[in-house]
Amino acid sequence: MDLTIDELTQAQSLIQMHTTSILSNSPPHKTLPLHNSIATASRSLLSRLPFTGHGLEKTASHLIEAIVPGLNGSSLSPNYYGFVTGGATPAARLADNLVTLYDQNAAVHLPKESIATVVEDRALVMLLDLLQFDHDRFKGRIFTTGATSSNILGLACGREWILQKKLIRASVAGAGICIDSVGELGLLEACKRAGVESLQILTTVPHSSLRKAASVLGMGRTSVIDVGHAQNPLVFDMQKLEEMLSRERSASIVVVSCGEVNTGGFATQSSCPMQQVRTLCDKYDAWLHVDGAFGVFARALTGHEYRQVASGAQDLHLADSITGDAHKLLNVPYDCGFFFCAYSELAQQIFQNPNAAYLNAGPAGLDSIPSPLNIGIENSRRFRGLPVYATLMAYGRAGYVDMLERQVRFARAVANYLDHHDDFEILPENLQGSLTMMKDIFIIVLFRAKDDDLNRELVSSINASSKIYVSGTMWSGSPASRIAVSNWQVDPSRDLAIVKAVLEGVLTTWQDKLLEATKTNRDA
Repeated sequence: MDLTIDELTQAQSLIQMHTTSILSNSPPHKTLPLHNSIATASRSLLSRLPFTGHGLEKTASHLIEAIVPGLNGSSLSPNYYGFVTGGATPAARLADNLVTLYDQNAAVHLPKESIATVVEDRALVMLLDLLQFDHDRFKGRIFTTGATSSNILGLACGREWILQKKLIRASVAGAGICIDSVGELGLLEACKRAGVESLQILTTVPHSSLRKAASVLGMGRTSVIDVGHAQNPLVFDMQKLEEMLSRERSASIVVVSCGEVNTGGFATQSSCPMQQVRTLCDKYDAWLHVDGAFGVFARALTGHEYRQVASGAQDLHLADSITGDAHKLLNVPYDCGFFFCAYSELAQQIFQNPNAAYLNAGPAGLDSIPSPLNIGIENSRRFRGLPVYATLMAYGRAGYVDMLERQVRFARAVANYLDHHDDFEILPENLQGSLTMMKDIFIIVLFRAKDDDLNRELVSSINASSKIYVSGTMWSGSPASRIAVSNWQVDPSRDLAIVKAVLEGVLTTWQDKLLEATKTNRDA
């Protein structure tokens, strides 16, 4: 079957018709598809490649009528509280359609041939503005697929930097561009020449992606060492941290968890200021990296009622590198993360494409934009910066502050409801009944049912409603439920009523089940 430009027009028309149909239904959308929809979609899938294609019209019908009903509402529904899944603002959604239409490979900076890399750089600058970071502090910056790949960049840059420090001390490497770098020598040879026997990543309550990044980079998952305080594992034990940093024949990266995945808490607050961590890193030539997937956005909060949360992120500018997810609280489509680094030349020592003249953007000026393929993992890149540029242009700082404040207010309203409920309790336990609890809540609410039997079924019972969706997790060895608020459509009043109705419905069903069991046992 011949492909024609008419098919492109037809495809665009079909997309527009479906989008109009979906978005004409006001939220809330269902969070999960019906079970039979998933089963039907599975049965409809092709098992083998057809010799003769089915054509665009039949394929479109298959996608829209069979597969789409089997998708969840993680982006469309404001009541999808699983993981930390943002939606897509109207401006970001528009831009993402343009990204697909024009299909740019934003990998090489070719300013006379495409504006794509210039747009990405401007988007990154505006993102620095939103997060109140100094442009000159973080000249190394790039969009990635997400915080996981950004953590790989952060650890890679950190690994390069700490070993270069050791190499220089060992009088192996000189100044300027370090030929004897990990990128040139390889990890084992660089460690050997630097006299380093162990690489350690010192952190508190790390996200699983940090161990994944350590594995990918050859440092090993066991190099990730928790140095949290016994009474509060998220906070650094400064004595333990310094003891580890001072170990002989070792090189260290310190990672700050900015927004812990279960509670939304911050590793650096008034009891453990970022300045102390920075001072120790400087003393022992350690790299300071921040895993700020969603917590970094707390820097955008300015109101007095959010001061406690914002304090956990206020000194992040002291870091050497920072990661974040734009597809979370920035509400742009998947997949989009970002990486900021204080040393713009460092990433090029690791990620440059050597001996590839056809990828050369030409002579670089002092103010030129580096080709993304030489400062990141991918040589082929989707034009992720356009949705970020569009949404920041459309809504500005005020729009995003309003969005974030609505999310925090809603999370705190849910926490307050649960804290005063006879059948549920807030986690961690130290928050229960606390007058200051609300000030500590960011966008995540962790809770459990007081009845252990109900608690084991709580997540599945809530999600079965398809009105809201929560993630299950573990806390202190027991199941817990987690609400993560991150969609731009949140309406605190409307959504609190929905959450209350679902939870009260779960309780009623559970109590009816117990009464029925009691009656059955009595009649037996």
